[in-house]
Amino acid sequence: MSMFSFPNSNSSHKLRDNDPVSVASTRLNQHNQQDSNFPATLSIRLPWLLCSNPLYFPHNARSPVTGKPPSRRRPGPSPGRSPHQIFAARSAVAVTNPLTEVTQLPRRNAMAIMLSSFIFSQAGSYDNALAQPSVLFREYLDTFDGYLFNYPQNWIQVRGAGADIFFRDPFVLDENLSVELSSPSSSRYKSVEDLGPPENAGQKVLKQYLTEFMSTRLGVRRESSILSTSSRVADDGRLYYQVEVNIKSYANNNELAVMPQDRIARQEWDRRYLSVLGVENNRLYELRLQTPENVFVEEENDLRRVMDSFRVLKVSA
Repeated sequence: MSMFSFPNSNSSHKLRDNDPVSVASTRLNQHNQQDSNFPATLSIRLPWLLCSNPLYFPHNARSPVTGKPPSRRRPGPSPGRSPHQIFAARSAVAVTNPLTEVTQLPRRNAMAIMLSSFIFSQAGSYDNALAQPSVLFREYLDTFDGYLFNYPQNWIQVRGAGADIFFRDPFVLDENLSVELSSPSSSRYKSVEDLGPPENAGQKVLKQYLTEFMSTRLGVRRESSILSTSSRVADDGRLYYQVEVNIKSYANNNELAVMPQDRIARQEWDRRYLSVLGVENNRLYELRLQTPENVFVEEENDLRRVMDSFRVLKVSA
């Protein structure tokens, strides 16, 4: 069998002599007769679509497969079917299930089903993501001095920072955590209320921060404000104070300039400081958190979890 099979002269019709398909068929037949070893598996029949083309075949041509002439019916509405029914039939998608019969599903409904399945699957994964904590925490316990707290597990401990314990974010260098203790020999605190109400404690905390950040550079200016002060009783039955302050630092770009217009102040940093105060073992404990204001907006919940985890413990003599 040749690679392409065409109607021959013995059929019920003849091809035109000057027809391109007829010439191609003659040449292919001659080539196939010379090469008798041509694989029969490559035999492909010319589609009936070309055979039904009136440009190549006469009107009395018949299909080599069915033996019937091609349909001459012009496109138009089917008898007994409205244009709406025809459009609905053409817009239908066949859904085949090997266990059920073949059903006709409108294309719009099929797209809606696939889209809704994708949305619900994504919503389930999003709920699982929300159920997980944004940051994992570790517990730090100091049994010698008597306190504990939770801190983000990716923070690293820095030794020699001057505080009893110091952790910082490895990526945001201005974000850190520390614990300060009063001297056991010079302090006799019985309760955090010895500092007065939370408002007075907030003033003392802010004054301490400004003293530590005092600078001898020319043209340096600090702006500070107390954002909030509060008190709470934790699950251990002890009273704790919480203080939040904001401090901004400004410096001149040319502090040695003579004219005031040449000394332009620019902001160096804008930070928030969170402090938790507690008393135990006749000592004052202070947990400190420092973070830039723009970072605090993003990590407020995690930082407040650190504040709420701070506890002071009784140390046996």
